Amino acid sequence: MAKMEVKTSLLDNMIGVGDMVLLEPLNEETVINNLKKRFDHNEIYTYIGSVVISVNPYRSLPIYSPEKVEDYRNRNFYELSPHIFALSDEAYRSLRDQDKDQCILITGESGAGKTEASKLVMSYVAAVCGKGAEVNQVKEQLLQSNPVLEAFGNAKTVRNDNSSRFGKYMDIEFDFKGDPLGGVISNYLLEKSRVVKQPRGERNFHVFYQLLSGASEELLNKLKLERDFSRYNYLSLDSAKVNGVDDAANFRTVRNAMQIVGFMDHEVESVLEVVAAVLKLGNIEFKPESRVNGLDESKIKDKNELKEICELTGIDQSVLERAFSFRTVEAKQEKVSTTLNVAQAYYARDALAKNLYSRLFSWLVNRINESIKAQTKVRKKVMGVLDIYGFEIFEDNSFEQFIINYCNEKLQQIFIELTLKEEQEEYIREDIEWTHIEYFNNAIICDLIENNTNGILAMLDEECLRPGTVTDETFLEKLNQVCATHQHFESRMSKCSRFLNDTSLPHSCFRIQHYAGKVLYQVEGFVDKNNDLLYRDLSQAMWKAGHALIKSLFPEGNPAKINLKRPPTAGSQFKASVATLMKNLQTKNPNYIRCIKPNDKKAAHIFNEGLVCHQVRYLGLLENVRVRRAGYAFRQAYEPCLERYKMLCKQTWPHWKGPARAGVEVLFNELEIPVEEYSFGRSKIFIRNPRTLFKLEDLRKQRLEDLATLIQKIYRGWKCRTHFLLMRKSQIVIAAWYRRYAQQKRYQQIKSSTLVIQSYIRGWKARKILRELKHQKRCEEAATTIAAYWHGTQARRELKRLKEEARRKHAVAVIWAYWLGLKVRREYRKFFRANAGKKIYEFTLQRIVQNYFLEMKNKVPSLSPIDKNWPSRPYLFLDSAHKELKRIFHLWRCKKYRDQFTDQQKLIYEEKLEASELFKDKKALYPSSVGQPFQGPYLEINKNPKYKKLKDAIEEKIIIAEVVNKINRANGKSTSRIFLLTNNNLLLADQKSGQIKSEVPLVDVTKVSMSSQNDGFFAVHLKEGSEAASKGDFLFSSDHLIEMATKLYRTTLSQTKQKLNIEISDEFLVQFRQDKVCVKFIQGNQKNGSVPTCKRKNNRLLEVAVP
Repeated sequence: MAKMEVKTSLLDNMIGVGDMVLLEPLNEETVINNLKKRFDHNEIYTYIGSVVISVNPYRSLPIYSPEKVEDYRNRNFYELSPHIFALSDEAYRSLRDQDKDQCILITGESGAGKTEASKLVMSYVAAVCGKGAEVNQVKEQLLQSNPVLEAFGNAKTVRNDNSSRFGKYMDIEFDFKGDPLGGVISNYLLEKSRVVKQPRGERNFHVFYQLLSGASEELLNKLKLERDFSRYNYLSLDSAKVNGVDDAANFRTVRNAMQIVGFMDHEVESVLEVVAAVLKLGNIEFKPESRVNGLDESKIKDKNELKEICELTGIDQSVLERAFSFRTVEAKQEKVSTTLNVAQAYYARDALAKNLYSRLFSWLVNRINESIKAQTKVRKKVMGVLDIYGFEIFEDNSFEQFIINYCNEKLQQIFIELTLKEEQEEYIREDIEWTHIEYFNNAIICDLIENNTNGILAMLDEECLRPGTVTDETFLEKLNQVCATHQHFESRMSKCSRFLNDTSLPHSCFRIQHYAGKVLYQVEGFVDKNNDLLYRDLSQAMWKAGHALIKSLFPEGNPAKINLKRPPTAGSQFKASVATLMKNLQTKNPNYIRCIKPNDKKAAHIFNEGLVCHQVRYLGLLENVRVRRAGYAFRQAYEPCLERYKMLCKQTWPHWKGPARAGVEVLFNELEIPVEEYSFGRSKIFIRNPRTLFKLEDLRKQRLEDLATLIQKIYRGWKCRTHFLLMRKSQIVIAAWYRRYAQQKRYQQIKSSTLVIQSYIRGWKARKILRELKHQKRCEEAATTIAAYWHGTQARRELKRLKEEARRKHAVAVIWAYWLGLKVRREYRKFFRANAGKKIYEFTLQRIVQNYFLEMKNKVPSLSPIDKNWPSRPYLFLDSAHKELKRIFHLWRCKKYRDQFTDQQKLIYEEKLEASELFKDKKALYPSSVGQPFQGPYLEINKNPKYKKLKDAIEEKIIIAEVVNKINRANGKSTSRIFLLTNNNLLLADQKSGQIKSEVPLVDVTKVSMSSQNDGFFAVHLKEGSEAASKGDFLFSSDHLIEMATKLYRTTLSQTKQKLNIEISDEFLVQFRQDKVCVKFIQGNQKNGSVPTCKRKNNRLLEVAVP
């Protein structure tokens, strides 16, 4: 039986319904129950076709590990359980393989997890795309842009501790291989009103609290800030601390992220100075003051805060103070200056703070774009990620909610259009008949808001621009006149009589029936927030700032570029941004992530059905399901469909050898599924009703159980047969081995008996032969013994005779020898007595010298050349020999010691020896240099990338590379320079840039002068008339004077074959341009400790004070 390939599917082990297109019956209650059931089982992701529904779990789940990334990598969208990684992989593969630009739209209300979803998408793409140093750097910069934008654009709200208070759209650009090249970020509608005022229970933007908590005391003092939050009016105190949030650690994270993204240190410092200025603006307070003409005027209560702001920003205090007290209005050639009362001054202060922070945020986005933009100009593929605020319905809805809901109307419009377009394109591609789908088209609501003639935004702009008294009430009256008959607009003051009795509508409100429900808007503040007015005096004051960043944020303040034209309103700017965004999204293949918040308590395991129902309605999920399943609820490619259900038909099981479509047709005909329930496309089977799919799943489940039973039966039979055959084979083997053992044992017994009998017979025969041989041997031994005794007697007789004869001959020889000796002694006795003393003396002396050398062998000292020990001489006459022997031994052990040196060590000792000859007993600094090894290139220029340019400029071998202090010829002050000595030249270079300042050939160096004291000053004298001597001789100070002078002396001698003159004197002359200057060393008390100081007394004298 062939092995069946096992594949996973969305339908396997399904909790609830993974794809709500298959939900039966379809209504609001079943949708919410399905989401709740999956949420309770930690299944936070659900599909609606290709749309991912994400329910915020408010806790960490183990579903984002690297192993999960690999599970979803290069897998079919419906192959595994629903996950945000599946959508990310589908979008990335479509971009990489099909060359289709993608966009991922993430929507939902505050606290639903939109920001975390966008991070997960980016982290997945970063994990699956290519590797490499440059690619990893781009990925790291793209990921690290999030902490920066979150710090400046996110805040703690009652619904979310990290709520995005701006809309973000990021285009990630890829090359043809799918590797990231860079990105572009667009931001929409920063909630800048939060800078000056926050609702109860909420905080200002994160960066303010992070700066005060995480900055060092030194940085806070530099920014003129204090760590206490209560010192600043712009920071709410009731929720300044957030549980589980470490603002100090986050501040370090943000600074590190800014460094990774590419912010320079001075840019980070400028940004923090602007943030500090915004904080301190809130502490400026005003008091009323009456003028002579009776007009009210405002004055600043405490000018200390104003002074510190001006010091931070570099603005003239009088200029900024006047900008807070007066307003200048220009019309054609006329200028009118009016005073500001206290309320207007506070308005101007808050407007400045909001504009300053808002423009800083836009500058940050642009600066990040400069760092992460693609550097190459090749054709790029783009994946856009849109993290934007969801539909908002609060108790008090104002201009911000109106703009946000308008954006969501446009997103809903494009969502419906693109979803229907995608459905229609698939039907046409698969040659399936397209049926018109009825759905609510919210274009009428979009037109109510954005129509250029009578739209709400157009009328708001018209009201802001018209002369005369303009208030929120006049704007509402105009709305009542123009929009009274519109079916999606309601107002209590409307002329339409059907609303006159609606007491739920206050007089200062209007209601719009959005696609997600009715929203009541408070008209108060609409005109001011749309104007977003900043007085020209404040813009000009900001432009005059000495702070480069602030000056660049207010280009309109330049007097040379005064534009009397009114700036565009906030509504018109946002409308244009939304239009650009919609145009951008329509050029890309859309992917949707709908985020849902399960409860308002930000707690895990709580599912508030009422809250979720509200979000399901305004996200349009039910309508999304209806649009998706309007024609056919489920579609699947023929190959996976046949692979999943082939066991339901005998003709297709276990293997179908024909085309997959033919196999599916045979399968569906065999199952007798009604023809109207499915249609065959070009590459997919389309199933109309989810009940048909569930029926197939039930049949498959039952068939799998039957197959499992069959497999169990076959396996058990195979197992029993195998066991029986094994037992039978074992019995045969055991019987054979036993029979063999019995025969072997019987054979061994017979063999043992035979061997015993044979041994007895052989023993009897051997003993008989032995007796005969012993008798014969005894007879032969007796004859031999008798003969031996006889021969011995004869030999002893002959030996005795020979010994007697030899004794006689020896006696004659001895007598003759004594006689000859006597004659010789008598002849030479007189000579022996005359020379006996000399002979004895020489013999005694020889023995003493011999004993001396033998004793010296055992008393020789160690082989160390510095060992001064030497044994004492035993006799006076050996004194000269003793000293000569000591000298020879010392020379010998020195040679043995020198033979151990490498060439490098020999060179070092030669230099040390040269230094001793030059400076010993002449320079007081010399003894301290003896124990210091001469290293030469201290800076290691070849290894330090900072000096790469300097290294490339020098082609010769570097003998010395050291930082010295070059003494200024004019005033005696010192400047750090890099002193370089090569085989042919002496060079001076700038320590910071590595640029070569001076180059002197060694042939032009005539003399080196220094004092005899314990200082590091020395002068290099140059040949008169040479090009290097145009400015005169050089005067340096170094910590390695002895080494530098020695190496300069040896290098000059090697190259020029002439000895360099080393002058050691406490007074010597140097040539400074055309003047001869005397350098004089004196004893003095230094203010900076033991460091020598140099001072130019007059044109002819330079004094060096040494301790």
